[in-house]
Amino acid sequence: MDILRSVHAVATASGDGTGTGAIDWVAVADAAKNVTDPGDIALSDADREGYATDVRDARRRLRDVGDVEFDLPDTVEVQSRHHWIDANIRTFERVMRPIEERGRVTLPGVTRVVNTGTMAFMLSFLGKNVLGQYDPLLLAEDDEEHGLYFVHPNIVAASESLDVDLDRFRRWIAFHEVSHAAEFGAAPWLSEHLETRMQDGLDALADGQFDREAFSDLDTAMTAVEGYAELLMDRAFDEEYEDLREKLDARRKGGGPVARLARRLLGLGMKRRQYERGARFFETVADERGVAAASTVWERPENLPTEEELENPWKWIARVNPESRL
Repeated sequence: MDILRSVHAVATASGDGTGTGAIDWVAVADAAKNVTDPGDIALSDADREGYATDVRDARRRLRDVGDVEFDLPDTVEVQSRHHWIDANIRTFERVMRPIEERGRVTLPGVTRVVNTGTMAFMLSFLGKNVLGQYDPLLLAEDDEEHGLYFVHPNIVAASESLDVDLDRFRRWIAFHEVSHAAEFGAAPWLSEHLETRMQDGLDALADGQFDREAFSDLDTAMTAVEGYAELLMDRAFDEEYEDLREKLDARRKGGGPVARLARRLLGLGMKRRQYERGARFFETVADERGVAAASTVWERPENLPTEEELENPWKWIARVNPESRL
């Protein structure tokens, strides 16, 4: 890690360096990686076999339990922290592009330095903490493939700090991320649906407005995404895992003021609320009508729960699955 090089990368993003946008993305990548230890990804044969077996078993179990058909992404990678930063900086750049291209910027040189530093800090923080990721590549070109990533150094470090068995912890992470692959694989329309609402919201922000409906729809859809993944994970994982969840939640709530600020800036508290709210909805549906009935949420966009239905799952059941039975 080289903090001085990181500071220099941000400080030279003054508007007359690479590019002319509100963020110098080359400097972001440079700065984020300079303050982030890449970690060791020299995998043993047992490590490689463990990842492959966990992903394969997760796919089989999730297809059986959820009664959903899906394939794994062509790209399944075990990454270092630097690999993860490189993969995700392209996502951040795509998401920010409408604001960069159309947003009104005052004091462009100063703003660029601040924006670049903020994005570098966020990517560095995530790069040190993300364990696994299903990447649907929102707003990417049509020919780009979805990806499934495991940040091996973070998985090893987390298992050690939580004092849990590495193989069991890695398997739990694999089941969770493959659960997201199941959703997007079962619902080919889902990526476009999320992209449309995200684009509407970002376009409004770029014009200095806030499209409340677009962001509300996006939040509702993501609540369904996170909640369904929790349901599948809970029903498909082959052993009790409540201790893993409790220990990981405690770890995420800890840390110093910088970590707490980063979590607020990144909306990680909102993500946790989406997990919990969505899980309550789908647990009710599955308990009353079965997991296969809950999986019908991915048949078409109209089957997504509304904001009101998330609070009252019986209304969703009456609308979408009135005849279903256990």
